[in-house]
Amino acid sequence: MKTTTNLTDPMDLAESLEALRTAALARIEGAPEMSALAEIEADTVGRESPIGEARRGLGRMPAEDRRDAGRLINSVAGEIEGAIAARREELAALERAAAIAAEGIDVTVDYVAPRVGRLHLIQQVIDEVCDIFIGLGYHIAEGPEAELAWYNFDALNTPPDHPGRLESDTMYLDYGDPADEMLLRAHTSPVQARYMEQHDPPVYIVAPGKTYRNDTVDATHLPVFYQIEGLAVDESITFSDLKGTLAEFARQFFGPTTRIRLRPHFFPFTEPSAELDVSCFNCDGGESTCRVCRGVGWLEMLGCGMVDPRVFEAVGYDPSAVTGFAFGMGVERLAMVRHGIDSIRHFIDNDVRFLEQFPG
Repeated sequence: MKTTTNLTDPMDLAESLEALRTAALARIEGAPEMSALAEIEADTVGRESPIGEARRGLGRMPAEDRRDAGRLINSVAGEIEGAIAARREELAALERAAAIAAEGIDVTVDYVAPRVGRLHLIQQVIDEVCDIFIGLGYHIAEGPEAELAWYNFDALNTPPDHPGRLESDTMYLDYGDPADEMLLRAHTSPVQARYMEQHDPPVYIVAPGKTYRNDTVDATHLPVFYQIEGLAVDESITFSDLKGTLAEFARQFFGPTTRIRLRPHFFPFTEPSAELDVSCFNCDGGESTCRVCRGVGWLEMLGCGMVDPRVFEAVGYDPSAVTGFAFGMGVERLAMVRHGIDSIRHFIDNDVRFLEQFPG
């Protein structure tokens, strides 16, 4: 099933997606077997499908149209995926019935259905954050967890004497030769450097993944944790674009009345840099006994800033031609603030009583 879409025209995109939805639902309803259903799935919502093409085209649309277009794409994709899942269950039931009839199994024997699994809260948060940024025109980028020190530090303008480069802070796999050091990445920022090396601007990506640091386990620290970092590089990007993007993210993730503020900070790879706070979604600063913000009214959420020109030079970009911003957030931090979780250790204890509180 091939659908030609004009990805810069929201009206044409809407008509094309509606045509795709109608045709796909008809094909799904008539799918006679699992293999045909898999083919339909690849044709309609796979990476090379019209849905995949439309998602990749969001970045080329006017900024004011991206959010609505992203929601429309996700809505059509969700309806098709739901229909595929329902038809898959129907076909599976038919196959089971045929197998029972062929094997002569006594269907009156008691059957206990196994418990259905669910996504861990960390994965739920990762998926939700990524969906928000996909709706804003970004796409997902990934990279290795075992990383070269060049991408983890040098390409990100981290000086050789930075304390984060010591063995006491970073988990090295091969330490001692600065030109060839291997480590477990301390953040997902190396994904940004690798992506820029391999792609010309414009760049709009988010990089979720596992990261590692020599931290002692306590209520707010783990040696293995998850981050989501974002990068936008294009012509004439300003700090206002960074603020507007993060404000929209905060409203979608924490609620439509959420406000943000930016406080000056320092990171080697951004200049100027800032810490972003969000207004307390529980009391909005009005209760001294608030369990979430403890009366402060604000919650520290992530670091951000404009990409330092030296980072552009390290990956082969011309800093006089492009500008950009970057941000990074801890997934566990997002989950803890949003759900009032008092210890990060709950995420790794595998206590079913805790996990069952977040069915997704």
